[in-house]
Amino acid sequence: MNDYTKHYPVLLDEVLQYLDPKEGESYLDLTAGYGGHAEKILDRTLKPHNTTLVDRDQNAILHLGQKFDGSGVQVIHKDFLSASQELLSQGKQFDIILADLGVSSPHLDNASRGFSIKFDAKLDMRMDETQELTAADVVNNYDVDRLRRIIRVYGEEPRANKIAQLIVEHRPIATTHELAKIVAHAWPGYSKVHPATRTFQAIRIEVNNELGLLEQSLPIWTDLLAPGGRIAVISFHSLEDRIVKQYYASQSGNRYDAVLRLLTKQPITGGADEIVFNPRARSAKLRVAVKIKI
Repeated sequence: MNDYTKHYPVLLDEVLQYLDPKEGESYLDLTAGYGGHAEKILDRTLKPHNTTLVDRDQNAILHLGQKFDGSGVQVIHKDFLSASQELLSQGKQFDIILADLGVSSPHLDNASRGFSIKFDAKLDMRMDETQELTAADVVNNYDVDRLRRIIRVYGEEPRANKIAQLIVEHRPIATTHELAKIVAHAWPGYSKVHPATRTFQAIRIEVNNELGLLEQSLPIWTDLLAPGGRIAVISFHSLEDRIVKQYYASQSGNRYDAVLRLLTKQPITGGADEIVFNPRARSAKLRVAVKIKI
């Protein structure tokens, strides 16, 4: 694996512990990326023909195709909502479902994709490069009120109003560094975290409809889960984690219509050792549930 595709799966030990893959079980990975989690789960299920790997990123799909070539693993190039709807229409069910949300290391490390503040690149941020909406469209075409809303809500940015005004005043904005410098004017002074970090997160979430896809997908994932099956979702910011937490709570508990039983009362986070070699794990939160057998 070269540097471009290097990606360490977060919370791998914890995922294996709580999903507890067993030989012969079927497995659906809705954000398979570069196959780190999938490889280790398949080592235990030994059932590639009952495994489906989904990703919306073409580079990830090409890598998955090479990694699992000839194994019988099904690889689907779609966003996880579209793939889930398709699988449900086919009557599929799985013993293990995993969704590792958010942006991957290869996304951030590939300068041309426009995800990272570190590299100067065109404003893009599309996980699926075939879609039309880009970060440049959001930054240059949204009115100030719409920009303010997404930066405040998706970025949880306290200075969203000032940042939205600065963006509109400095249009057109073509690159990541241009945008980062403009946003920094709203936060004068030194900061360990770049002042544009929350704004970049907000724009990325908007471009990829990350929260909307997650909210629509969770009920479908429950339907795709076989009785006794386990579902694990890894989130990377509070907005995602809140959606997962609230959905799990709505489907579990001591009541007659409960569908899920929580395996993690509180989110599981990365240990100090993992965070040292895999900084992405610092913000990762894992929530796992099992579908109740009726």
